[in-house]
Amino acid sequence: MKNLFIISAVVMIASACGSNQNDSKNPEMSNYPVAKKIPYSITTHGDTRVDDYYWMRLSDEQKNAPDSTRDQQTKDVLDYLNAENDYTKKMLAHTDALKDKLFNEMKGRIKETDESVPVKDNGYWYYTRFEAGQDYPFYCRKKESMESGQEQVLVDGPALAKGKDYWALGGYEVSEDNKLLCYGTDIVSRRIYTLEFTNLENGQKLNDVIEGTSGGGVWANDNKTVFYTKKDPQTLRDCQIWRHTLGTPQSDDKLVYEEKDEEFSCFVYKTKSKKFIVIGSSQTVSQEYRVLDANTPNGEFKLIQKRERNLEYGIDHYGDDFYIVTNYNAKNFRLMKTKINKTEKENWVEVIAHRPDVLLEGITIFTNYLVVDERKNGLTQLRIIQWKDNSEHYLEFPDPAYSAGVGANPDFNTDVLRFGYTSLTTPSSTFDYNMSTKERKLLKQQEVVGGYDATQYISERLYATANDGTKVPISLVYKKGFNRNGGAPLLLYAYGSYGYSIDATFSSTRLSLLDRGFVFAIAHIRGGQEMGREWYENGKLLNKKNTFTDFINCGEFLVKEKYTANDRLFAMGGSAGGLLMGAVTNMAPNMWRGIISAVPFVDVVTTMLDETIPLTTFEFDEWGNPKNKEYYDYMKSYSPYDNIERKDYPNILVTTGYWDSQVQYWEPAKYVAKMRDYKTDNNLLLLWCNMDAGHGGKSGRYEYLKEIAMEYAFMLDLAGIKE
Repeated sequence: MKNLFIISAVVMIASACGSNQNDSKNPEMSNYPVAKKIPYSITTHGDTRVDDYYWMRLSDEQKNAPDSTRDQQTKDVLDYLNAENDYTKKMLAHTDALKDKLFNEMKGRIKETDESVPVKDNGYWYYTRFEAGQDYPFYCRKKESMESGQEQVLVDGPALAKGKDYWALGGYEVSEDNKLLCYGTDIVSRRIYTLEFTNLENGQKLNDVIEGTSGGGVWANDNKTVFYTKKDPQTLRDCQIWRHTLGTPQSDDKLVYEEKDEEFSCFVYKTKSKKFIVIGSSQTVSQEYRVLDANTPNGEFKLIQKRERNLEYGIDHYGDDFYIVTNYNAKNFRLMKTKINKTEKENWVEVIAHRPDVLLEGITIFTNYLVVDERKNGLTQLRIIQWKDNSEHYLEFPDPAYSAGVGANPDFNTDVLRFGYTSLTTPSSTFDYNMSTKERKLLKQQEVVGGYDATQYISERLYATANDGTKVPISLVYKKGFNRNGGAPLLLYAYGSYGYSIDATFSSTRLSLLDRGFVFAIAHIRGGQEMGREWYENGKLLNKKNTFTDFINCGEFLVKEKYTANDRLFAMGGSAGGLLMGAVTNMAPNMWRGIISAVPFVDVVTTMLDETIPLTTFEFDEWGNPKNKEYYDYMKSYSPYDNIERKDYPNILVTTGYWDSQVQYWEPAKYVAKMRDYKTDNNLLLLWCNMDAGHGGKSGRYEYLKEIAMEYAFMLDLAGIKE
């Protein structure tokens, strides 16, 4: 680090609990945990920030230390987190019956014995299935026919997860001869996977074991060579591509590519054509690709187009050409193609031109058709183009707000497109669409056990006006019979970062809110990419505050239009959406009845100054690099942790995971500790740290529902809804 970190004189204030001068109104609230303070000064650009809770940060070595060898700092951190969990349990104890009811009804809507729609690939039908009572699925295949083929279990989730607090499958790949399986598992929730191998002819595990990977392996066409991505053990950056030969130890593996630029991460995959192994390097505003003939795994990778700042592109292969989706002279992206032996951008030929009002998000290639994923007016579209005459048409969808996307389509030689569709009122649905006859066949719709009548719910698409006059879309849903008189509680959700678009999708768990009178709304704020690339660029770096003010404006609009009132308005966001929650809590604390901030990125400046923390280095083009004073000053002006003030705040529930590798647990823990010290109100401030989980929460089919039940109970109780 080039910045100067100065440790101030250490002052230990060891207190298990404390009191606030206003807590006499609610004696129970005087028993909250109070974290000790150890002032730690961080000086950057001549500006000094004092962090009293920096001590909460533990290294991976400290977290993984056995009980008998834990140092005092680790014990102090665990004591504090456990105290916060105990306090949260105590303050929500009166909602226990409601939580149980919510959990049981949400679990009860899930079809326990269920099966995915099979996908045919290389002579086999692949699918997953759940059995009643099991938290994890079986990953299976049948040869040739689902009706007559014998089931082969590739990955036995229930068996592999048995006795583990956490288990996740990072992916699995079958060799081209269909005889070998490579799969990756994580049992810690740090998204660090171990690759293992199975002989599918006799069911025996191979001796090959590969540690420290990103979760998947890519088979060469010789059926014995596997390429995989390895992580930096400290930053968890995907930084190396290795080649493994079956039957040899990991120590003999060959490094074939190393991404030395810390702002980039790398990955490896195989083209749909099975012809090429592809290594990609990516950061926020630039990508670079290399390809290797999959038949010659010991050969040299060839560069497609060298990286250039602000040049983004992705590649696919068909016939004699690479097809390239790129922003090259095209803000909203366009489609190009180039011969496989002339791949530099000077040789690219336009296939689909740039359009200022349409974002080109991706393509799927078939022998006779090209399918284009587009986004217009904030909604996804599927465009079907016939190669031979360039005739085209769009799939039509019935809802005012929805999500549609291409599913698994491994076969070039078919006129049938597999796609998915959902909306706020339509359960997740899988279709086959004949691109020639235009016949659409519903293969499966998510079953809501106990019955679900979509006609009893209404969705709308609205537009709020931002401070600068920009129209911001809002998708919302409520139960029939809703009266727009300001009396209903409303949950407003958003994300607003990384150009990630939040589409209107169905949730069976959400029915527990809607059926109790809640309105649910999604604010499609800038920082996402719903309205095109410019929408994203106007919500990042030095435009980041647009994300926060857009969300506030959406809340104000919903109150003004009497969908809710401020004393019944709730807000929720997670990860970078948790940054959003922290920012709007500071900027407009009186707007909200309650805030749920999940795994929140709230200590923006300190994290972005520390390049040893996972994600930091390749996010400089999202948030800015605070080593640059302009970005430092701007970042500091909105960073939630740095802008907590002595004032009243709304009711807040913060959740985190002890093993989180995306947003380290200490950010939300420090945030709550500082908020307790500063806030002048008597509202709830709760921290829930899942000690067995990471960024995505608990693994398993049902465990995550317990946290949702807690969040819903928190809101329902504040809204005066007791059951």
